[in-house]
Amino acid sequence: MKIAEYVTFGGSNLDRAAECRGQATELALDPEARAIVLWRGKVLTKKDELVRVSLDHPVLDDASPDQVFLGRDESGPIFGADLSGWTPPDMDDAAFDSFLDATHQRHPAVADDAVFAELRTIMIALSLRDAELAATAKAVLGWHLSHKYCSRCGALSDFSMAGWQRNCTACGGHHFPRTDPVVIMLITHGNAVLLGRSPGWPDGMYSCLAGFVEPGETIEAAVRREVFEEAGVRVGAVTYLASQPWPFPASLMIGCAGDALGTDLTIDPDEIEDARWVSREELAQAFSGHHPDILPARKGAIAHFLLQNWLADTLD
Repeated sequence: MKIAEYVTFGGSNLDRAAECRGQATELALDPEARAIVLWRGKVLTKKDELVRVSLDHPVLDDASPDQVFLGRDESGPIFGADLSGWTPPDMDDAAFDSFLDATHQRHPAVADDAVFAELRTIMIALSLRDAELAATAKAVLGWHLSHKYCSRCGALSDFSMAGWQRNCTACGGHHFPRTDPVVIMLITHGNAVLLGRSPGWPDGMYSCLAGFVEPGETIEAAVRREVFEEAGVRVGAVTYLASQPWPFPASLMIGCAGDALGTDLTIDPDEIEDARWVSREELAQAFSGHHPDILPARKGAIAHFLLQNWLADTLD
């Protein structure tokens, strides 16, 4: 796809300056260095823009001392700081059990109109650069929170290489942020596309089928296996379309097109709740908000991007 890199979280051409990760201490001394701030995976925003604070800002008094170097832009070095250890007053823990946490949290050291917001709720409002920075920081900081201990010997590992590595002094192991490859499939048969839904999704929401790539498996084989496992449909030719970093928590969505060899459905209820063939006309109706029982995939997700371009006949 000619427009493949314009999917949400991609296309900003951020200079990650990987060659500078060993000099993060020096980069942090740059007076133009700034940090974006996250709390439990939420990003600090103001009027649909990431809030960037100086590295001596009072809000960082509550942050972990380990900050991830995200890269450089025209303004200077950019870091990601994590405030997950801070507890907001009157926090509602129940909100975190919902499909989409729409609550906002405010820190007393920042302006009243700066809030921590769930990235899913604001991803399409952010600029390309802010979206890439937020996705990168969320994924890498989340990895540090869940991978503090060495997977080889169990000892506590150390933050290293500006956040892009953890080292174990006990056994000498080196560990790196992980990205899980996931295939997401635009499976078509003539004028219809195959859509499914998972339990717990909002009522009526349907999306493209998706699944994790297994060890020793090609992308094409993963597409065919997942579609057959979930919906009982055999797939022939498979082609790559686009990819999307998806930091929920740390996936790379690999968008593919696949030609279905038939339309009979055999749904595995352990995998998905429902699947159905949807015509172009029905999908257009769903995108316009007028379909009686289908809601399209969430804006900003690669599934929405692929389906929208299939409707517009702009996949090539």
